Amino acid sequence: MSSMKVAISLPDPLFRAAEILARKLGKPRSQLYAEAIAEYVGARGAKALTSRLNAVYRKEPSEVDAALKYAQLERLSREAW
Repeated sequence: MSSMKVAISLPDPLFRAAEILARKLGKPRSQLYAEAIAEYVGARGAKALTSRLNAVYRKEPSEVDAALKYAQLERLSREAW
C-alpha cells in the first residue's frame, strides 16, 4: 500500500499525549495517527449513514406488519433456545 507524507500542526499537549500513547502501545507515531484518522473517518461514515436512515424512517413507517410479526413470533416459539 502506498502512503502519503503530510505535515500537521497539533497543540503541544495533544502532541505529548500522542507521543506517550505511541510509546506505550509500541508503535510509531505515524501509525498511531493513521489509525486514529481511520477510526475517525469510519465513525463519521457510520454517523452519516445513521443520519440518512433516520431521515428515511422519519418519512416512512417503520412498524412491522402485524401478519409478519405474528409469523415471526410463531416461528420463534418453535425454536430450541
